[in-house]
Amino acid sequence: MVQKAKILLVDDRPENLLALEAILSALDQTLVRASSGEEALKALLTDDFAVILLDVQMPGMDGFETAAHIKRRERTRDIPIIFLTAINHGPHHTFRGYAAGAVDYISKPFDPWVLRAKVSVFVELYMKNCQLREQAALLRLQLEGGGKAAVGEVKEPAGLLAELSARLAAVEEQAEALSKQLDDESADAAAVATAAHLERKLTGLRRALDALEPGAGSAPSVSSQN
Repeated sequence: MVQKAKILLVDDRPENLLALEAILSALDQTLVRASSGEEALKALLTDDFAVILLDVQMPGMDGFETAAHIKRRERTRDIPIIFLTAINHGPHHTFRGYAAGAVDYISKPFDPWVLRAKVSVFVELYMKNCQLREQAALLRLQLEGGGKAAVGEVKEPAGLLAELSARLAAVEEQAEALSKQLDDESADAAAVATAAHLERKLTGLRRALDALEPGAGSAPSVSSQN
């Protein structure tokens, strides 16, 4: 069963949270509510999120301050943040949003279809990265554990390599389709950059896996560098 991605919705107004849930319910992911910056930071301590939709104007800790805390934490600094605001103070206000670490800055009222499309891109990227980490873990297990696929389960190296190759091929195919989807001028620069980074990781993983095939010579060391 495929694990659903979690999307964090942060807004101090319940009616806005309800509207966001209605818009994003079609994505069939797990939607988590937070009614304040403090509540959002608490949720981020225990759960991993694909993307955060963050209201700018909130009492107490506003969206900018909340984003600053998120970006300072190693665990959460890479989570994409989409700012939502009902107030447009011009380019300076928008720049402040991007400076705080946002990947996008959307003024209300917004087009539900556009918001859903933007969020879906980051959900897809998150899922591909999760799959990539799974493939990397299996490959590392093959290199370090001599063919043990899981606790209590041992597979022949050739069989495990075939399984790894097939699963990696599926991820490569999905990543290629996602890159084609982002290959237009309207795509978010952050999403394009993340997709390119994912493709580079996949290429490195494929090379390492190919080197393990019989007759390919000695296996290269796997670097932990992204």
